[in-house]
Amino acid sequence: MTLLRPLLLACGMALVSGAVCAEGASPASDGLPFESKLAACTACHGENGAKPIMPEYPILAGQHADYIAHALRDYRMGRRNNPIMGAQVQALKLTDADIDRLAAHFAAQISHLSALKR
Repeated sequence: MTLLRPLLLACGMALVSGAVCAEGASPASDGLPFESKLAACTACHGENGAKPIMPEYPILAGQHADYIAHALRDYRMGRRNNPIMGAQVQALKLTDADIDRLAAHFAAQISHLSALKR
Protein backbone atom coordinates (compact mmCIF):
# COMPACT_ATOMS: atom_id res chain seq x y z
CA MET A 1 0.00 0.00 0.00
CA THR A 2 2.94 2.32 0.63
CA LEU A 3 3.93 2.34 -3.04
CA LEU A 4 0.35 2.63 -4.19
CA ARG A 5 -0.39 5.92 -2.41
CA PRO A 6 2.04 8.12 -4.38
CA LEU A 7 0.89 6.50 -7.58
CA LEU A 8 -2.78 7.07 -6.89
CA LEU A 9 -2.04 10.64 -5.87
CA ALA A 10 -0.06 11.32 -9.06
CA CYS A 11 -2.66 9.75 -11.33
CA GLY A 12 -5.51 11.48 -9.53
CA MET A 13 -3.75 14.81 -9.85
CA ALA A 14 -3.17 14.16 -13.54
CA LEU A 15 -6.86 13.54 -14.11
CA VAL A 16 -7.90 16.64 -12.19
CA SER A 17 -5.27 18.91 -13.73
CA GLY A 18 -5.86 17.44 -17.16
CA ALA A 19 -9.54 18.23 -16.98
CA VAL A 20 -8.92 21.91 -16.26
CA CYS A 21 -5.85 22.57 -18.41
CA ALA A 22 -5.25 22.76 -22.13
CA GLU A 23 -7.55 25.67 -22.81
CA GLY A 24 -7.99 25.96 -26.53
CA ALA A 25 -6.81 22.40 -27.03
CA SER A 26 -8.53 20.18 -29.52
CA PRO A 27 -11.59 18.62 -27.87
CA ALA A 28 -12.17 14.89 -28.01
CA SER A 29 -15.57 13.40 -28.74
CA ASP A 30 -16.44 13.23 -25.03
CA GLY A 31 -15.43 16.86 -24.43
CA LEU A 32 -12.10 16.14 -22.68
CA PRO A 33 -9.27 17.54 -24.83
CA PHE A 34 -6.77 15.06 -26.20
CA GLU A 35 -3.95 17.05 -24.62
CA SER A 36 -5.52 16.41 -21.20
CA LYS A 37 -5.64 12.68 -21.91
CA LEU A 38 -1.99 12.81 -22.96
CA ALA A 39 -1.12 14.69 -19.75
CA ALA A 40 -2.77 11.94 -17.70
CA CYS A 41 -0.49 9.38 -19.38
CA THR A 42 2.67 11.40 -18.89
CA ALA A 43 1.88 11.96 -15.21
CA CYS A 44 2.88 8.34 -14.57
CA HIS A 45 4.91 7.38 -17.66
CA GLY A 46 6.96 10.59 -17.70
CA GLU A 47 7.40 13.34 -20.24
CA ASN A 48 6.99 11.87 -23.73
CA GLY A 49 6.57 8.47 -22.06
CA ALA A 50 10.33 8.18 -21.62
CA LYS A 51 10.81 8.29 -17.85
CA PRO A 52 8.14 6.61 -15.71
CA ILE A 53 7.73 7.71 -12.08
CA MET A 54 8.12 4.11 -10.88
CA PRO A 55 10.68 1.62 -12.24
CA GLU A 56 8.04 -1.05 -12.80
CA TYR A 57 5.99 1.19 -15.11
CA PRO A 58 6.73 0.69 -18.79
CA ILE A 59 8.57 3.15 -20.97
CA LEU A 60 6.15 4.10 -23.73
CA ALA A 61 8.52 6.23 -25.82
CA GLY A 62 9.62 4.37 -28.92
CA GLN A 63 7.30 1.44 -28.29
CA HIS A 64 5.47 0.05 -31.31
CA ALA A 65 2.21 1.92 -31.89
CA ASP A 66 0.24 -1.25 -32.54
CA TYR A 67 1.42 -2.72 -29.23
CA ILE A 68 0.38 0.39 -27.26
CA ALA A 69 -2.99 0.54 -29.02
CA HIS A 70 -3.65 -3.15 -28.43
CA ALA A 71 -2.76 -2.84 -24.74
CA LEU A 72 -5.00 0.20 -24.23
CA ARG A 73 -7.93 -1.49 -25.97
CA ASP A 74 -7.40 -4.58 -23.81
CA TYR A 75 -7.46 -2.42 -20.66
CA ARG A 76 -10.63 -0.74 -21.87
CA MET A 77 -12.34 -4.08 -22.59
CA GLY A 78 -11.12 -5.68 -19.34
CA ARG A 79 -9.03 -8.29 -21.16
CA ARG A 80 -5.85 -6.92 -19.60
CA ASN A 81 -5.94 -6.57 -15.84
CA ASN A 82 -4.22 -3.73 -14.05
CA PRO A 83 -6.28 -1.72 -11.53
CA ILE A 84 -4.52 1.57 -12.26
CA MET A 85 -4.56 1.35 -16.04
CA GLY A 86 -8.09 -0.02 -16.10
CA ALA A 87 -9.27 2.93 -14.01
CA GLN A 88 -7.33 5.43 -16.14
CA VAL A 89 -8.73 4.17 -19.43
CA GLN A 90 -12.27 4.25 -18.04
CA ALA A 91 -11.91 7.67 -16.36
CA LEU A 92 -10.44 9.23 -19.49
CA LYS A 93 -13.13 7.62 -21.67
CA LEU A 94 -10.60 6.79 -24.35
CA THR A 95 -12.11 6.38 -27.79
CA ASP A 96 -10.52 4.33 -30.58
CA ALA A 97 -9.33 7.61 -32.09
CA ASP A 98 -7.77 8.66 -28.77
CA ILE A 99 -6.03 5.31 -28.46
CA ASP A 100 -4.65 5.49 -31.99
CA ARG A 101 -3.45 9.04 -31.44
CA LEU A 102 -1.80 8.22 -28.08
CA ALA A 103 -0.14 5.16 -29.60
CA ALA A 104 1.21 7.17 -32.54
CA HIS A 105 2.42 9.93 -30.22
CA PHE A 106 4.39 7.64 -27.93
CA ALA A 107 5.73 5.52 -30.80
CA ALA A 108 7.19 8.67 -32.39
CA GLN A 109 9.12 9.69 -29.27
CA ILE A 110 12.85 9.18 -28.89
CA SER A 111 13.69 6.36 -26.53
CA HIS A 112 16.74 4.66 -25.13
CA LEU A 113 14.98 1.34 -25.70
CA SER A 114 16.43 -0.80 -28.45
CA ALA A 115 16.09 -4.34 -29.66
CA LEU A 116 18.69 -6.73 -28.37
CA LYS A 117 21.05 -7.89 -31.08
CA ARG A 118 21.93 -11.57 -31.09
